[in-house]
Amino acid sequence: MRMGGRRESNNVEDMRGGGGGGMRIGGGIGLGTIILAFVLWKACGIPPEVILGGSQMVQQPATNQRAVQSNANVGTDEDRRFVSTVLADTEDTWGEIFRENNMQYEQPKLVLFTGMVRSGCGAAQSAMGPFYCPADHKVYLDMDFFREMRSSLGITGEVGNSASASSRADQAGDFARAYVIAHEVGHHVQNILGISDQVQRAQQAAGSRAIANQYSVRLELQADCFAGVWAKRTNQRTNFLQEGDLQEAVQAAQQIGDDRLQQAAGRAVVPDSFTHGSSEQRMRWFMTGYQSGRVDQCDTFQANA
Repeated sequence: MRMGGRRESNNVEDMRGGGGGGMRIGGGIGLGTIILAFVLWKACGIPPEVILGGSQMVQQPATNQRAVQSNANVGTDEDRRFVSTVLADTEDTWGEIFRENNMQYEQPKLVLFTGMVRSGCGAAQSAMGPFYCPADHKVYLDMDFFREMRSSLGITGEVGNSASASSRADQAGDFARAYVIAHEVGHHVQNILGISDQVQRAQQAAGSRAIANQYSVRLELQADCFAGVWAKRTNQRTNFLQEGDLQEAVQAAQQIGDDRLQQAAGRAVVPDSFTHGSSEQRMRWFMTGYQSGRVDQCDTFQANA
């Protein structure tokens, strides 16, 4: 990604080092995580599987956790600049899209934290991974998640042995990180458009957990599609994409598909338990958004599959 020459957002709240650092979940799902999942389900309509699945997704051995914590302050300023620039890009792009439709875009806040944070949806821990809270219109992000993406999920951003790959070694995984932020901002767009409320009502009326999960999957895939729309429209305006960037986003989507995560956890793949979509679905809907650059192509709720 070409990061130079673009503005940084003023909507970043940096709460790192504000207490609760290093509070991690190690080896299995703890009672605190289960309680947190129940609270977020009742307060914000976030299905428990999202929280519990996210907890498992970013767990790693205690030795690796200590190593991450010891390096928590490395690159802090650079990390903040990166996040602030990507957030500003989402503000500019979604602001433009909303104006085209005679609407005004409400910019979300993005909260950086370490270990644990209190959100409008209740207390949240790093093990959940990045998330959006509809109650306070904020995206929450522990920067350690990006390091865990690269080490635990194998998202490297490598694009081969070419000279361009070598020159981008210090930026490996940059667009995968941007994709994560854009996905969470996609949930904010869904919230202010009323889509999230409609899905929550449909889930409450669903006759089974499997049907409720299907609504969750379609909501998540739409956020992936919105991330693709953001990438396309932002690149048209700023030409910020470089060789290999799209591969990074596709690789990230592939690695965090529900089927891939269930396999990595040594469990059988159970589609009825999916809450975010399979690897193939996540990759396909991100590329649908990117190739079209149009929000109206992201109607995952009308898609047959």
